[in-house]
Amino acid sequence: MPGGPRGGFRPAFRRWRAGRPFWGGLLLALGGAEILLTLRASLDVVLHVGMQGLAGYLLPVVMLLCGVLVLANPAQRLFYSVVGVLVSLGSWMTSNLGGFFVGLLLGVVGSCLTFGWLPDQEPRVGRRRRRKEARAARAAATGRIPAQRA
Repeated sequence: MPGGPRGGFRPAFRRWRAGRPFWGGLLLALGGAEILLTLRASLDVVLHVGMQGLAGYLLPVVMLLCGVLVLANPAQRLFYSVVGVLVSLGSWMTSNLGGFFVGLLLGVVGSCLTFGWLPDQEPRVGRRRRRKEARAARAAATGRIPAQRA
């Protein structure tokens, strides 16, 4: 039984994803990867140019690492998100305007999502479910049976 008693990969992945700031970590890692992909210079040229060229590779690697660490260790999400947003903003000066602003924006949004994530927050209830519960509560208060809607 690969998926355990509840079976399947999807339910196991959903349980894993619910316990961590998944979208924030993913966006932060994607921002770092995008900036790395926009850099075209070979490592020999970067080492010849000096520290400024090396920082162009170092900051996106730190962004990518912070995104992966957020997913692996959500208990330290606040530290990783602060480092991630600072490195994302620093990539604007060192890495082709932060990967032509795409990687910069992905990193900042991902860091903000990670910073704002709360582990013990209840999942949001959908609008349809809230309306259905409100209709049932009104019907119970008046003693009528609610009409079924399609």
